[in-house]
This record gives sequence, C-alpha cells and structure tokens, in this order.
Amino acid sequence: MLLARVIGTVVASVKSERTDGLKMLIIQPLDLEGKPAGNYVVAFDAVGAGEGEVVLYASGSSARQTPATDNRPADATIFAIVDTWDVAGTIKYDKSAAS
Repeated sequence: MLLARVIGTVVASVKSERTDGLKMLIIQPLDLEGKPAGNYVVAFDAVGAGEGEVVLYASGSSARQTPATDNRPADATIFAIVDTWDVAGTIKYDKSAAS
C-alpha cells in the first residue's frame, strides 16, 4: 500500500476491452510528510476518487485484487480514499481540514 494524491485524469478512447468501465487517474506518490515522492503513476480507480484527494493504492499483482480490477490488466489501483493519517501521534493529513 502506498499513499498518493490524485492530480489528474487520463482518457483513452481506444483501449483494451478488458479496461472498459474503469476510470484512470494520474496520481503522485507521497512521503509520510505529504510531500511528492517518486514518479507519477496512472492508476485505475476502484473507489470513486477525485482530483486533489489523498488515496491509498496498490501496485503489481495486488492491483488486480479489487472487484473492479479482478482479472484485468491493472498495475496500479486506487482502493481507498484517505480521511486522516498520523505518524508517531502527529497528524500529517486530515481531509476535513484540507478542504
């Protein structure tokens, strides 16, 4: 599981039938301080995430373990929208305060 922020969308009118019905989002991985960490990732969205939200995503074979991506060619899948996170008792992110 990895933390990321949704920063955009991808639209592909020509694609594999196996990906029909799946929304693709561009996400920026985050470190524990909420700062960008690593390269951008295109991930399938299994939970209805939107731009600006902080999410949890899985990559590799774990990305194909949601009902939306089962047996589909997924390498990264968003499976949760983060409400809060804290590190050693310090709140690093609170969705209600970020709005």
